[in-house]
Amino acid sequence: MSKLRVNAFTLSLDGYGAGPDQTLENPLGVGGEDLHKWMIGTRTFRQMVIGKDGGTTDVDDGFAVRSFENVGAWILGRNMFGPIRGEWPDESWKGWWGDNPPYHVPTFVLTHHKRAPIEMEGGTTFYFVTDGIHSALEQARAAAGGKDVRVGGGVSTVRQYLKESLIDEMHLAISPMLLGSGEHLFAGLDMLKLGYRCTGQVATADATHVMIGRA
Repeated sequence: MSKLRVNAFTLSLDGYGAGPDQTLENPLGVGGEDLHKWMIGTRTFRQMVIGKDGGTTDVDDGFAVRSFENVGAWILGRNMFGPIRGEWPDESWKGWWGDNPPYHVPTFVLTHHKRAPIEMEGGTTFYFVTDGIHSALEQARAAAGGKDVRVGGGVSTVRQYLKESLIDEMHLAISPMLLGSGEHLFAGLDMLKLGYRCTGQVATADATHVMIGRA
């Protein structure tokens, strides 16, 4: 049965999934990129995200590999797609990733502002959803063809799906660093009342991998 998943979502020790002040120069906010040390050296990240050879094939890479398995569609928040706020000024911005984004399946972007779909290289088509998280999930499930739907982020988008207890399983990578401020994943959320529990954890040099599922 199709699942709604969060995978390879990195948090600081103090619970932040992104730093403050996202800009074109700091896509993940100030200090946010440092969270992902565990991932950027893996073979999967190098191949899937930046299109290069090499990289590690260790425990961290194993989690990165699994994050892409059986994914038929993605859901992203507006901030995950880019730094532009408000109305789209034009059609020039097509994401952070160049002509061939790492998704390779239909990808649904939550926004309040209409925009025509964008067909990219490699099988990614961005669809812009203006009528909420439930509509995005319905469209993503239909497009996924029985495979899973992955929520890529950012923090606000994951929180919205958690509040509705819609996420079936979640893999968090806890990076051994403090951000101090930014976007906090669990603030105000009672995960136990929402029906979740920790189902496993594995520690490596650069992250503690935590799995969360339904109680």
